Amino acid sequence: MAKFLEYQGKEWLAKAGIPVPKGRSASSPEEAQQAAEWIGKSVAVKGQVQAGGRGKAGIVKLVETPSEASAAAAEILVKTVKGLPVRQVLIEEKLAIKKEYYCSFVINNARDARCPMLMFSSEGGMDIESVPEELIFKMNIDPIFGLQIYDAIDFCVRAGIPNKELSKFASFLTKLSQVYNKYDCQTLEINPFVMTEDGSLICADCKMEIDNSSVGRHPEFGIKIARDLPGEVTELDMIGWSIEETDARGTGFLMNMGYDEVSPGYIGYHPIGGGSAMMGLDALNQVGLKPANYADTSGNPVGSKIYRVAKSVLSQPNIDGYLLGGFMMANQEQWHHANAIVKVLWEELPKKPGLPCVLLLCGNREDESMEILRKGLAELMTSDGIGKRIEIYGKEHVTDTKFIGQRLLALAKEYRAEKDAQGK
Repeated sequence: MAKFLEYQGKEWLAKAGIPVPKGRSASSPEEAQQAAEWIGKSVAVKGQVQAGGRGKAGIVKLVETPSEASAAAAEILVKTVKGLPVRQVLIEEKLAIKKEYYCSFVINNARDARCPMLMFSSEGGMDIESVPEELIFKMNIDPIFGLQIYDAIDFCVRAGIPNKELSKFASFLTKLSQVYNKYDCQTLEINPFVMTEDGSLICADCKMEIDNSSVGRHPEFGIKIARDLPGEVTELDMIGWSIEETDARGTGFLMNMGYDEVSPGYIGYHPIGGGSAMMGLDALNQVGLKPANYADTSGNPVGSKIYRVAKSVLSQPNIDGYLLGGFMMANQEQWHHANAIVKVLWEELPKKPGLPCVLLLCGNREDESMEILRKGLAELMTSDGIGKRIEIYGKEHVTDTKFIGQRLLALAKEYRAEKDAQGK
């Protein structure tokens, strides 16, 4: 899912007419101070990362003055939460909170539902995970007609909202449901939304995640990559998305896996298919090697698409090897992989002489594919040691993760020792 930071989600809520606190994002202590001066009252300084538990992580602070906002921002902007660096803070007005609530709109994937679902509790806030199940009320929403005001009123009665507040809460939830639908959300979670001392309902927090498949309908969001990522967008992620976005002929998936470019033991990882990918990860894990990236070329992609993925994988700096992991008898024409790999290795291995390359390929046209690899790489494998660590395997090792992992480890150790001896 394409995920928004809190301040981004609140901007879109505000544009849809949903009340949010007065606030502004900041990337430096100076900007934080200016935002607090603009607000003109006590503020909350909230670190912006795609992670829960921010309060417990110490990146949400309440301050009284602009100078205190600057100091709090300086402290927060150097922190990392669950591996994610804090690069922005949200400066927003401190609310006079009377009561906190929780609500979220998500997809109910149950076989007998397959529709949006509203979840609500009068026990919102930091410890929503510990709220008893009986205090969290749920209702499936008609995917065609949406949440109607009369259904929202019935729901609020069931959730224990006082009679005098029913209209206000039902209207609030109905409007949120409309926003959820309008923006093609997968998740819209408000925890907490609060009632202030003057009786207003305001979204004090916002977690908004957009359906990847709908991103093309929302150019206004400015989303660069419609894909779930484990961390911040990297250059490799951008390259991988450009491959998939511009060529729909088979899968050509590519993304970063937290590769730090410094530590040894990272392998450029190029599996063929999802099940094959899991087996390849097992092969690496068994011997203590780590994937620098995740890739997938399956669904019978053309050679040019395989070439772009393989070249991107092999272009990563300081990897200790390359694994083409075809741990399945693929029902696609494998000579496309063979031709692409031959071209890429001739282009990339002269830049990384001796880099281990373990190539496992099997499936349709396997014999022809093996012939293409062996003939196409024969001269490279004997030319001044550039391709001296290329090993090619077919169906005889299709499920032998232990063997493939051990071969790659042995070659990687040789390669790393050679580089260390050369001072590289």
